Amino acid sequence: MRTIAAGEFKQTCLRLLDEVGVSGEPVLITKRGKPVAQLTPVAPQHREDWAGALRDRGAIHGDLVAPAAEADEWEALGE
Repeated sequence: MRTIAAGEFKQTCLRLLDEVGVSGEPVLITKRGKPVAQLTPVAPQHREDWAGALRDRGAIHGDLVAPAAEADEWEALGE
């Protein structure tokens, strides 16, 4: 792990952010020789856009809100 003083980190912060993002190697930031912070890369998030993923993959056949069977065909209604 790379170690860098806080003063140097302050001067090169943006460059270090890019380097850590590319290399994945964390950087330990010290102040007066004592560790105070650690710059680590964020774990990649594989979030795919699922909205519309099934578009044009289904079809509607018949009436979606109509009863599945006529009322006289239901045994529960016959009693």
